[in-house]
Amino acid sequence: MNKLGFIRIIILVFFAFLVTACSNTASPITVTDGLGQQVSLATPAKRIISLAPSNTEILYAIGAGEQVVGRDDFSDYPKEAQQVKSVGGNPYNMEEIVALKPDLVLLAEINTPELASQLKSLGITVYYLKNPTDFSGLYQNIETVGQLSGRTQQAKELTASLSKRVDAVTTKLTPVKDKPVVYYELDASDPAKPWTAGPGTFIDMLLTQAKAQNFTVVSGVTDPYPQISIEQIVKVDPDVIILGDAAWGVTVESVGQRPGW
Repeated sequence: MNKLGFIRIIILVFFAFLVTACSNTASPITVTDGLGQQVSLATPAKRIISLAPSNTEILYAIGAGEQVVGRDDFSDYPKEAQQVKSVGGNPYNMEEIVALKPDLVLLAEINTPELASQLKSLGITVYYLKNPTDFSGLYQNIETVGQLSGRTQQAKELTASLSKRVDAVTTKLTPVKDKPVVYYELDASDPAKPWTAGPGTFIDMLLTQAKAQNFTVVSGVTDPYPQISIEQIVKVDPDVIILGDAAWGVTVESVGQRPGW
């Protein structure tokens, strides 16, 4: 090999190394969360604690489950999440959270802004996800979590898949004319005053998309998450009752055994 050929090989090896190094160097991430706070990460988070089931499901759905080192008591889906260390659930075990050395703690509106402040005071990076009120907001949340966890491509693929499925359902529902009144139960810990989803919520949007009428809208309730009375339910007489609290053991039979029901 002559000298010129050797120099060319050296140059090619150098540029190959440079390209590889650049591709493996993640750019710093700076985003604004649902509380209007700027959140910065030098690199995508490798150790994540999720304190909301919605966030946990997003992480696993985009392939970031192996990066989840802690979760709240209510994050039990998918099954793999149940193997992750729980840090409690309102109250949370702050010592355990600190001990897990997270790069990022993901919060949602199920958590309070005060919790976010408390975690930040401990030197922990926190991102607060606002509840989406439409599919666009849901897709944005997924892509944000993808960016924070270094799973940008997986997040984009998931949102594209979800969007196609939503479009397919919307097309099928186009000819539907009947609009049944639906009461969606969130929490009936107090059977006489159960909680439901009001106008402007994601659940309300889903009911509308499904060609249903939200019980709260029909009854004139304006609170996004109202606590209602049995009398209001009887007066409207919904066509369908959906038990959103079924995951906590509420059944059709147990509803029939409630006083007044």
